[in-house]
Amino acid sequence: MTTADIPSAPFTELVNLASRLLGAGVVATNEDTFADAENLLVAKPAEFRPHTFGHKGQIMDGWESKRRRGVSADQPHPTDQDHDWTIVRLGTGGVIRGVIVDTAHFTGNYPESASVEAASVPGHPSPEEVAAAQWTTLVPRTALKGDTAHEFAVEDDTRYTHVRLSIFPDGGVARLRVHGEVLPDPRELDGLTFDLAAQEYGGVAEAASDRYFSSPHNLNAPGRASVMGEGWETRRRRDKANDWVQIALAGGGEVLAAEVDTTHFVANAPGWADLVGFDASTGGNPSEGADGEWFEILPRTRLQPDTRHRFRLDVGRPVTHVRINVYPDGGLARLRLTGRLTEAGRAALALRWFNAVPAAEAAAALTEAGLSADEAAALTAARPLAGPAAATAAVAVLQPADGPDGEHSSRRRSALWRLLGV
Repeated sequence: MTTADIPSAPFTELVNLASRLLGAGVVATNEDTFADAENLLVAKPAEFRPHTFGHKGQIMDGWESKRRRGVSADQPHPTDQDHDWTIVRLGTGGVIRGVIVDTAHFTGNYPESASVEAASVPGHPSPEEVAAAQWTTLVPRTALKGDTAHEFAVEDDTRYTHVRLSIFPDGGVARLRVHGEVLPDPRELDGLTFDLAAQEYGGVAEAASDRYFSSPHNLNAPGRASVMGEGWETRRRRDKANDWVQIALAGGGEVLAAEVDTTHFVANAPGWADLVGFDASTGGNPSEGADGEWFEILPRTRLQPDTRHRFRLDVGRPVTHVRINVYPDGGLARLRLTGRLTEAGRAALALRWFNAVPAAEAAAALTEAGLSADEAAALTAARPLAGPAAATAAVAVLQPADGPDGEHSSRRRSALWRLLGV
């Protein structure tokens, strides 16, 4: 299967923000007597082994709460609003595009319905602070079926850090997946070199020539591949072309080094590879760009099987997208691109982040950067800011107007630069 001609992927092609590999975890649950809520985040599909009993009954690979009961003999049934819940901290903050509530193998014990909410709580909050946050409904209460992966598309451009799954009135859910776009806080990347291609910072494998044996999304996944199946592998070519993967970086940056990892690929590693870059910061589209718009980052270089190849690079220009070409075919475990954001790349990322965080969080960031509370509220209300020019124009009309000494303008410009880099 080729993804080269697919204009946009369904949400299941996006990163699972609730992946343990990214750092996701269960913050709290009100009830998981039968099966631990942490099972919701297990990467592999749920399994079922019949007639496997523990001290609390059949062992289920998922989250399962005990059966709810009413308040008295006269009212033995739970109310329509009784429910159980689990709060999950996402591995990284991001914009959620879809949720999967999977009741695999839960047939006589699945919930009647479920809902999913989200919240943004920056920093390292306690379970009590997360529970007290302002929650937004992403998936309203919806009827469920047993042994079914329920896919719910989400249309909300807000950046969130936590989700809450509620099940009515009780029962079991095997897995929870939260797919979306990673959107890091730019302040956490200031002054750092990091892997510009990594999923955890927002790198995305946008397109690939082939994904017959495994997904190109494995190339920039967290950690090292433990087996060959955790990398990207193509079918055997019978023509004279080559295979490739195109990655959108976390932001426009300066690429300083690359690691092309063929670990576990012993008899099916590519013979050679090269890296080419594209700078879309001036408005170009890498998917439509002519070959002349791509520039060399790493010339065609011989690869060895089962080896981590490291290369120092001297690109000399900004890069927003990288394509790795392998010749003629084969598989790679990982691709790492160490570098740092350019000023323009950092500003573009900061504007995306500022436009996506909840209003209270945006205003708090502006006051921390040096604006007054009233100025921060006015600038937050002006979102979305389309670009640096729009941000500068929005600051220029803040009140009170400047006096002859320009004190307010100077302070506001400094605050804008400190937070947004514009």
